[in-house]
Amino acid sequence: MMKGTTATTGAGPAGGEPAPPLRFTRGPVALVAQAIGGPRQVAGKLRRLAATAALYARPGEIPARLERLRARGYVEAAPTRAQLVFGGLDMVRWVIEPAARDYYQHKGISFRLHTLLRALDDPTSVIDPTGFLSARDTIIGHVMQVVHLNPIYDLQLLECFADGLDELERQVEDMIAGVHPRHPTISAIVEDRDYHARLLDYVRRFKADRGAPPPVRAEQSLRADPVFAAAERTFATLPGFLRYCVRLPRSPLALALRLVTVTRFPVALAEPAPA
Repeated sequence: MMKGTTATTGAGPAGGEPAPPLRFTRGPVALVAQAIGGPRQVAGKLRRLAATAALYARPGEIPARLERLRARGYVEAAPTRAQLVFGGLDMVRWVIEPAARDYYQHKGISFRLHTLLRALDDPTSVIDPTGFLSARDTIIGHVMQVVHLNPIYDLQLLECFADGLDELERQVEDMIAGVHPRHPTISAIVEDRDYHARLLDYVRRFKADRGAPPPVRAEQSLRADPVFAAAERTFATLPGFLRYCVRLPRSPLALALRLVTVTRFPVALAEPAPA
């Protein structure tokens, strides 16, 4: 098959059905060892950690990225750094984590093992939920290692890099072809053999039309809860997330107090439901 269409895990016997993902054929110990990888993969993890540490030390990094995203039409009002941090924590606790638990329970996969494998494959990707202090390739690796609820946020975020979408397309092509440097470690995590093909299709459609419908993960029983549905609607896109952050208190102390006292998504701060 042509590059860009081969299943991530390769074809099955005699050119039949593609082999099932490694998540369903290997035990936890083998998956952990593969997620860690060899010297080449470990060196890549250390480089990404160093790059992220350097970004954390640069106070002008977030404003510069917000300004580039404003030029793309994604930013109406810029949140403070504290609003971004606590908005990101809200996104994790009210959408990312509960949706992941729900999804992996549906798939019959241990959420704890999945989280461990993600951290072993790339520790950097789990310490910056907003992506605003992550290097380009860390964001790209994150998109490739997790079957996303909705990848549009990350594609919009990558537009703060001049070559972000082009590089994402190239790396997903390499991942599908089995030649990406992180192919062995990412293959220990991804449980959907068609995910990268769908992702590549969406990246190409998104580059042609920013309004192209994203591949939204379907297996989510949580959507029956109107509060979760409002949170998902709010955090799904970069503009929605940034508008939410701007609505939060500006004081870091007030934000910290709110983190421990507000335990359910505040629907009053949600994006409006579509007509």
